[in-house]
Amino acid sequence: MSERNPIIAVTGSSGAGTSTTLDAFEHIFRSLGINAAMVEGDSFHRFTRPEMDLEKRKAKAEGSKVSYFGDVANDFDALESLFTDFGEKGVGTMRRYLHTFDEAVPYNQMPGTFTPWEPLGSDSDLLFYEGLHGGVVTEKNDVARHVDLLIGMVPIVNLEWIQKIIRDTNSRGHSREAVTESIVRSMDDYFSFITPQFSRTHINFQRVPTVDTSNPFSAKAIPTQDESFVVIRFREMKNVDFPFYLRMIDGSFMSRVNTLVVPGGKMGFAMELILKPLIVDIMEKKKAASQQMDWMQTYD
Repeated sequence: MSERNPIIAVTGSSGAGTSTTLDAFEHIFRSLGINAAMVEGDSFHRFTRPEMDLEKRKAKAEGSKVSYFGDVANDFDALESLFTDFGEKGVGTMRRYLHTFDEAVPYNQMPGTFTPWEPLGSDSDLLFYEGLHGGVVTEKNDVARHVDLLIGMVPIVNLEWIQKIIRDTNSRGHSREAVTESIVRSMDDYFSFITPQFSRTHINFQRVPTVDTSNPFSAKAIPTQDESFVVIRFREMKNVDFPFYLRMIDGSFMSRVNTLVVPGGKMGFAMELILKPLIVDIMEKKKAASQQMDWMQTYD
């Protein structure tokens, strides 16, 4: 972690409310005048889509499995290097993974490919990562240790599967059978690399539907925010003003001493209410650390 060059990471997979999360953070950054370097986790995949298809066929022939959740398909060295470089010097490089034709056309590329690497803006106030592995830890890499504020976005698993099936069939042109096979193939990596992150996060936002999701493979629609509750768990955080949140968020209640539950439609509001003061604190520490460095350089 670095007070002078802070890093905020949102980690988790589909179905927890990614668009709501990004809207909340962008609104906070805009209201506080923060210039954030925005980094997408998919940009650290190792392979283009055709290359990944080849890796999957090779793994199947060898009796093994490969998925976007695991270390084979993701460059954790590059991700940790980015976090290290930004934390130490406020610099780094980024690229984008182009999922769809709409994303790829402006770059004159095909979907499933990467844009060229390019440097982060030199005047970035902080780095904001959103993706699958913002808190990943392996025998070789410890990405989580670099993060000043680590947020988990965690749908219950049936909701996650519904989200993936409907997104990948409607928006990305995959067959339902192919998506189902992908879910099954990914389970080992999910348990090894994704799930453990949510014990390292400072705050988890877990969306829980209030409609029947017992067979996600037959679902025709994704449960809406208003058909959900959001379970918000705070880990080892002091001075959390739960009475204030209960007063401000209509329909909220406490389920445990460290857990707040809010209506799904209030998730964006709850995120801004909870996270904005934490980001203000991060920026105040950044300012103090920079002033101290300037003072040390002046009198060195």
